[in-house]
Amino acid sequence: MQTNAIDLRTEFLWFREVLKTRITSIESTAPLCDLIEEEAPKYSENSSVYAQFLNKFMLGLEERVTLLLALAPCIHPHVLDIFFLKNSSTERFFTQFGGIKDNDGGFIPTGETLAFLLGGCDFMAQYLVYPLLAPDHIFSRFNVIKLDAPQQGRSILSGRLKLSPDIVHQFTLGTDAPTPFSFDFPAQKVVTELKWEDLVIESSVRSEIEHIATWLSHHRTLANEWDLGKKIRPGFRCLLYGPPGTGKTLTASLLGKSTGRDVYKIDLSMVISKYIGETEKNLNRIFEKAETKNWILFFDEADALFGKRTDVRDSHDRYANQEVSYLLQRVETYNGVIILASNFQTNLDEAFSRRFESIIHLPMPEAEERLKLWQQSFPEACRLEDKVNLKQIANEYEITGGTIMNVVHYCCLQALKRDSKLILHQDLFGGLRREYHKVGRIL
Repeated sequence: MQTNAIDLRTEFLWFREVLKTRITSIESTAPLCDLIEEEAPKYSENSSVYAQFLNKFMLGLEERVTLLLALAPCIHPHVLDIFFLKNSSTERFFTQFGGIKDNDGGFIPTGETLAFLLGGCDFMAQYLVYPLLAPDHIFSRFNVIKLDAPQQGRSILSGRLKLSPDIVHQFTLGTDAPTPFSFDFPAQKVVTELKWEDLVIESSVRSEIEHIATWLSHHRTLANEWDLGKKIRPGFRCLLYGPPGTGKTLTASLLGKSTGRDVYKIDLSMVISKYIGETEKNLNRIFEKAETKNWILFFDEADALFGKRTDVRDSHDRYANQEVSYLLQRVETYNGVIILASNFQTNLDEAFSRRFESIIHLPMPEAEERLKLWQQSFPEACRLEDKVNLKQIANEYEITGGTIMNVVHYCCLQALKRDSKLILHQDLFGGLRREYHKVGRIL
């Protein structure tokens, strides 16, 4: 947080000089880039959250000025007092400054203020602003800055220039704003206390998972310094498929934990809607919130949302296919990591499969892996009855790591019920019998 404050202080010292330069040349119609002599500060990529934002989006002069102008009322309003300068010939404030006076007497910049900064008194300066606020610009695409609607009869640019509250939180506190689970954001943060050693998988599968971690560590270098950003799609898409309990959620959680990124699991029950267009709106809120966050989005049981398109027999089929088409476009343009989890690869639409950078199969663990799972699952506080043969159990019962943990949980509760730390042979088989019964099998 201190590093962030230092970088912002440096940035606003430069911005103050930018404002003075433009005000000094108040009648000029020269573009801002021709007036500024002092080069904008440069920061290392890891120096602060603000610096990371600048480097991530490679903001130019006009974009940087736009960002600072929108940020100023939130953290450094006094820098805008310069716009209260009066015109000596009219004894009024300069109309070309635009702006709104707030209830506390501060200056709130508008699109007109930005037009003046970028182009001075040139009438054509407003056309420098429109591209910066266009829907396809990063400010709009990533929900960074927006222009409020103008009052009736006023210029389009007379609306207030507003910075997203999430961005303000990031820049001021150096962290993402807390994102509570709600209808507007139907996703929950998932965390784990486990480590990579606790994920028992084949070495080939582990190598595929490490590839995702490598992308998370080096994607900016790949896109910017190696100049591949314009040749490859943004973001990284991965499919994890395999039986329930093989470690799909744990894999996503560990990727986030090891790379310092939050993992948000999407609640599909709150996303999917029977009403036309509502599913897309719900998803769009999630993607907009996540665009600037470096989050990993995790879609568990993704078949419900990313399933195969069908032949169009009625309007319901047509709109269902439109949802899939929307998802294809949104998943392809998301600049972060998306992980989809499914029991079967074939359940997903083939168009999604072609867009995955990585497809990883998490199979049922083999006997050797099951033995390791049994051995590391029981807590150190307890001990096993002598007749318990974990190797024999691992060889005979083909179950997943998730099922093994359910059995261990049952055994420990049975021991506590007896006020004991001894896990009995009958406890273990009682737990196995319960798990088999859940899936309609008899032990």
